Amino acid sequence: MAETLFDDAGAEAARGQEPLAVRMRPRTLDEVVGQRHLLGRGSPLRRLVEDDAPMSVFLWGPPGTGKTTLATVVSRVTKRRFVELSAVNAGVKDVRAVVDEARRRMGMHGTRTLLFVDEVHRFNKTQQDALLPAVENRWVSFIGATTENPFFSVVSPLLSRSLLLTLESLDDTDVRELLGRALTDERGLAGRYTLTEEATDHLVRLAGGDGRRSLTYLEAAALVAGPAGAEPVAVTEQDVERAVDRHAVRYDRSGDQHYDVVSAFIKSMRGSDPDAALHYLARMIEAGEDPRFIARRIVVHASEDVGMADPTALQTAVAAAQAVELIGMPEARINLAQAVVHISLAPKSNAVISAIDAAIADVRAGKAGPVPLHLRDGHYKGARELGHGKGYRYAHDYPGGVAPQRHAPEGIDGREYYRPTGHGAERRFAEILDRIRGVLRSED
Repeated sequence: MAETLFDDAGAEAARGQEPLAVRMRPRTLDEVVGQRHLLGRGSPLRRLVEDDAPMSVFLWGPPGTGKTTLATVVSRVTKRRFVELSAVNAGVKDVRAVVDEARRRMGMHGTRTLLFVDEVHRFNKTQQDALLPAVENRWVSFIGATTENPFFSVVSPLLSRSLLLTLESLDDTDVRELLGRALTDERGLAGRYTLTEEATDHLVRLAGGDGRRSLTYLEAAALVAGPAGAEPVAVTEQDVERAVDRHAVRYDRSGDQHYDVVSAFIKSMRGSDPDAALHYLARMIEAGEDPRFIARRIVVHASEDVGMADPTALQTAVAAAQAVELIGMPEARINLAQAVVHISLAPKSNAVISAIDAAIADVRAGKAGPVPLHLRDGHYKGARELGHGKGYRYAHDYPGGVAPQRHAPEGIDGREYYRPTGHGAERRFAEILDRIRGVLRSED
């Protein structure tokens, strides 16, 4: 358990020994980079800081998005005593001790307590339940930080008594602002170092939306570049590569490399080459490509290149996309890789995309005749007099659940958009479709 007293004279003296990311933590909400949706006028965080309002909050977001930073900012400006617990090593006894002390101080001195629990998802149910009375009775104002979905990792009574604020990964502009500030700020590198454009781009890619990571890598690269003298030392892309042991991937997310790598990725899956597809997946991940973009391409090609030859490929692809949202990177790289391997090894068929494109082409060409009378809605008053629904054959009344009748409008009847291949499961669907089409047309 750590009780933070920011007026401690020794704390400022020790700042020079702290990591760059710690030294550069914002002191006010106006210094926070990113999370604009949470920091507007009248927002819960503003009220907690500026009005000293009693409330409990969960901060949920990927690593390096500012959860601990926001809690620290609140602790610096609030009139409350600030206590921090780490769910990694704190137990029920520690929680109850904080709550008891908070009640004692409130009763004796009127002093209120702000309790910050980092990685609160690591608390078990008993530990979380120990917080309930304190949160419900506002003996403490509670801030819990988590990278896990709180709807799965936090008990419902505690979650229902708190505000849930979702933090987003920093965008490239945010990361560049952090780096620029760290280079010039007296708490940071104080103008002793500069970054080449290539080094900045590489740090932004490596950060992957994680502000803490970008500052950690910058500090390491500055050490590699050497001590600063009378003139600022330029940190190069090579310095970053040596410091982080990560080669700079030549990949411009808005240029030729983006389109070339994505094209090669798609064509490798289509070409049933999982090794090449995984290579291009790795290049995109290492270059900091948005994993949601990668997931979307995988979902598309599960239907475009596999389709009914293996219907489970789409299930795997959608599950991987959901994992990206639920789990985030870097863990979700495993889910993306599984989907890529599945699609690469699955039997291939483009019958689904060919079918929908052919149907769209007919519609655009004006082949959209009136809906047959027997298929029209016959439920509203007067519909029967117009002949709507007359002669409709209810499929479930016929053997195999297929009734002999025409469904397509005039001009389209007899068109076969979906033409199954003999690959994988689609061979079986081709046989089924032949039988169905035979029954449907038997009315003629």
